[in-house]
Amino acid sequence: MAFDRLIEKIIAMQNPTVAGLDPKLDYVPASIKEACFAKYGKTLDGAAAALFEFNKALIDALCDVVPAIKPQAAYYEMYGWQGVKALCDTIAYARKKGMFVITDGKRNDIGTTMEAYATAHLGETEVLGQDIEAFGADALTVNGYLGTDGIKPLADICKEKDKGIFVLVKTSNPSSGELQDMKLETNESVYEHMGRMCEAWGEELVGESGYSAVGAVVGATYPEQLKEMRAKLPHTFFLVPGYGAQGGGAEDVKFAFDKNGIGAIINSSRGIMCAWKKQGLTEEDFAQAAKNEAVRMRDELLGAIGRIGG
Repeated sequence: MAFDRLIEKIIAMQNPTVAGLDPKLDYVPASIKEACFAKYGKTLDGAAAALFEFNKALIDALCDVVPAIKPQAAYYEMYGWQGVKALCDTIAYARKKGMFVITDGKRNDIGTTMEAYATAHLGETEVLGQDIEAFGADALTVNGYLGTDGIKPLADICKEKDKGIFVLVKTSNPSSGELQDMKLETNESVYEHMGRMCEAWGEELVGESGYSAVGAVVGATYPEQLKEMRAKLPHTFFLVPGYGAQGGGAEDVKFAFDKNGIGAIINSSRGIMCAWKKQGLTEEDFAQAAKNEAVRMRDELLGAIGRIGG
């Protein structure tokens, strides 16, 4: 299963982190923007080209220490089809460098529409008898609040194509509790019930690692819920946002891991992309600064959870 591949990378690198590539033009060094706008003009083409050049430099710097990237689709879609192409090119480049790719799209629909999302991001599109990967990510974040009708098409693709999904369970944003913490008639919370559904959806998709292809998004900003969910969802691999810029630290996220230091991958986006600002370096050193931060984050996490894999 897909998360077996991710876990193998995590153990080999001794690094349970994913770099969130959520680029804004403000993050891109002036030299990159000037070159791209000189070539394409001050257009969406120029902006998208700048994002991709920025991403390539980050991937080059990170690929030997970080097992995965997580591009957030919205940061590319805002630049039109040109930005979507930059997303596609970023995914392809990262996979060429051996990185596991999680597309953060939070897709949510049912039936044939969800099948189309699944095909686009995780499967292959049939074109006159030829099967072609459209985006080619290894995993996709999804919203499961439409129930099984919205997850089954994805689970089928996961089984067929060796892919994974991360279902929103307990998110890191401050207002998440308005819905997710509400109690049901069974006296369990909404997020707890969603977590149990993830376990059920993944029952037939459990890999050699003991984790299924149906993962869960559980935020670093709620460590008690992380601890609770780890105990109750033994076969569900966690994607943990909220580390760094959103306030979560190593002592918070350590509860996401099992006794062998496996079971979760921790995301940092701005903390890595904009690391040069905190390190007192120039923006031209952004890639090295990103690597420095990734190494610091890895060491901090290992200090909290110990060696990964026993």
